[in-house]
Amino acid sequence: MGKPTGFLDYKRETAQVLPPKVRITNFNEFRIPLNKEKQKLQGARCMACGVPFCQSGMMLGGMASGCPLNNLVPETNDLVYTGNWKQAFNRLSKTHSFPEFTSRVCPALCEAACTCNLDGEPVATKENERAIIETAFEEGWVQPQTPKVRTGKTIAVIGSGPSGLAAAQQLNRRGHSVTVFERSDRIGGLLRYGIPNMKLEKSVIDRRIRLMEEEGVKFVTNVNVGVDITSEELLKKFDRVVLACGASNPRDIKVPGREAKGIYFAVDFLKQVTKSLLDSDFAKTPYELAKDKNVLVIGGGDTGNDCVGTSIRLGAKSVTQLEMMPKPPVERLESNPWPQWPRVLKTDYGQEEAIAVFGHDPRVYQTTVTEFIPDKKGNVSKAKIVKLKSEKDPKTGRMQMVPVEGSEEVIPADLVLIAAGFLGSEKYVTDAFHVAVNGRTNVETKPNAYETSVPRVFTAGDMHRGQSLVVWAIREGREAARAVDESLMGYTSL
Repeated sequence: MGKPTGFLDYKRETAQVLPPKVRITNFNEFRIPLNKEKQKLQGARCMACGVPFCQSGMMLGGMASGCPLNNLVPETNDLVYTGNWKQAFNRLSKTHSFPEFTSRVCPALCEAACTCNLDGEPVATKENERAIIETAFEEGWVQPQTPKVRTGKTIAVIGSGPSGLAAAQQLNRRGHSVTVFERSDRIGGLLRYGIPNMKLEKSVIDRRIRLMEEEGVKFVTNVNVGVDITSEELLKKFDRVVLACGASNPRDIKVPGREAKGIYFAVDFLKQVTKSLLDSDFAKTPYELAKDKNVLVIGGGDTGNDCVGTSIRLGAKSVTQLEMMPKPPVERLESNPWPQWPRVLKTDYGQEEAIAVFGHDPRVYQTTVTEFIPDKKGNVSKAKIVKLKSEKDPKTGRMQMVPVEGSEEVIPADLVLIAAGFLGSEKYVTDAFHVAVNGRTNVETKPNAYETSVPRVFTAGDMHRGQSLVVWAIREGREAARAVDESLMGYTSL
């Protein structure tokens, strides 16, 4: 695939990125893609390796290696190289529902497992994917796929995040009548309100939603299933129900002073910012949320990074990001060989912007909060933090992070954003449908299956597997659709 010597002839090249001090002036996407000719050369770098780990989607060392969607990566890279863009789009569409989403927000598991990554730089597969889908939209190749025959079967999908949308798309194209229920005011779930606009412009979501509506999918917003409508009503009206509500139960930081004002869960903060921008058609930026404030972000993952970038755009005075775990190594350790996911230091866009604006990396490793200190008005003003060290638990034998005596410190904190991950599904939804959950409160199913303990009720995405990536959610949605279709028709062509 590609050019046999392409990985030797051409260096990896990716989209131009606007300088941090330029891009923080707005909430627009800031990557300028390569032109077609340069992108073709990136396709040429695919090296015809014997085993394409890039498309494997296997679990190695407890983490995914390669694309969970099993995209036909070498084939699409080769078609990019030869300039067969329409055929590349057709190939990509065989396995993927929404390349325009993952090509913007996915951490590129395909590239981490690329054979070129063993001793060099991986093929720019993620950007090749973006070039394919955006070319397809520009050329008018992405058309509504309206089923010629309807089956008469009805399906309710609860939640309009990536898993719900993927399930709805597949089931509708099969000929079933699908209604998607969303409790927010706009469709998109995590894509809409959990990912900032500079990573995924919301017009990209709107473009896909319009297509799905033309295909026959019905979207209903501002309906909170389990509150506004009961599970009994849904099961009476629909033949099947798919729960795709996400792992939307955020992990809290329960320390003294938690009740102080100015402490938010990250997802609530990000939603508030995005909703304000969308409601005003980007005419109003909610600077009042963070301007001239000392912002403390608790959590070192992608959501924490999004909070850093968002706070900087809102004029924060300073940003500090706490991470409980030690600082990762710059290069792979021998215990983390290719093609495992590389557990190495990653400096994302938010941290890059903090370095440019404040002159230093915002991350503080092996540190946690022990107390929030409010002012006389009840607003958080300071936080007490402590260093952590790794120590074996004498009872369990497991390693755990414990406080280092005498390392306490008080830092200013006028706005605290908790980005400590999620604990699983929300109880009111699982209670409403009476579905069984596991120890992590994810909806329980048989292994590699999607039907819950309640007949005719299925599940997919983070609500099923726990907090994960958009690409995994899409895979789950597609597989759940297959399971639903088989249960309805006795066989499936999905």
